[in-house]
Amino acid sequence: MTAFAPDSLVLNRKLPLWYQVSQSLRASILGRTPDASLRLPTEEQLAAHYGVSVLTMRQALKELEEEGLISRHRRRGTFIEPGARRSTPRRLLGSIDAIVAQQSGERTTVLGHGPEPVPGELAEHFPDVTEIVAYRRLRRDGESGEPTNWAENAVRPELAAAIDPADLERWPMTKVLRDVVGVRISRITDTVEARLADPETAALLQVPLLSPILHYTGVSYDADGRVVDVARIRYRGDRFSFTVTVEAQ
Repeated sequence: MTAFAPDSLVLNRKLPLWYQVSQSLRASILGRTPDASLRLPTEEQLAAHYGVSVLTMRQALKELEEEGLISRHRRRGTFIEPGARRSTPRRLLGSIDAIVAQQSGERTTVLGHGPEPVPGELAEHFPDVTEIVAYRRLRRDGESGEPTNWAENAVRPELAAAIDPADLERWPMTKVLRDVVGVRISRITDTVEARLADPETAALLQVPLLSPILHYTGVSYDADGRVVDVARIRYRGDRFSFTVTVEAQ
């Protein structure tokens, strides 16, 4: 492709194709390098890239346009909005690429990482190991620099040995495990609940102590059904909402 080049995507036929394509393209847009072209390929080129129909591609682009990530101009083409805000509502729809998209597009700082005993609340997920490698990261809005969420990941030690912490400042943990370490992630279970900000969360997110936050827990499994990562992310309650879509069978 001569313009902006999105990542590849393995489609899951059990989920709406337009949704998977929109989320994959969203992740590519938000994770682009500063010197990447703002001009997207044509609908026909994108459809061929993803292996879908032009109609499906058009629906995916409409989703991104409504989100404010792209603008479309007759005869000129489709362009990425350089000033598009990243703090948009999260939509959960059972796609690994959707999870990657949700976590992309923010400035990330690795606060620390290292081995720790398995926390008691995670013991059920790591019954065969005595310690995990914990990663702590703070994410900020791409424009304002305002803290939006902070994340803790508990990763199996043998997988953590292959992780370069610098990659976690560019990509979400899910993408690093899948595309860099080579883990075949089969599924992720998501739990979102309301909590009150503890002292650490209040300080990192710059919110009042005991103010409402959204607490997300994502448990990632490999192809053998083994837990490889548990992500616990605290989102500012005044900046995020989650939408869960259930598709009819």
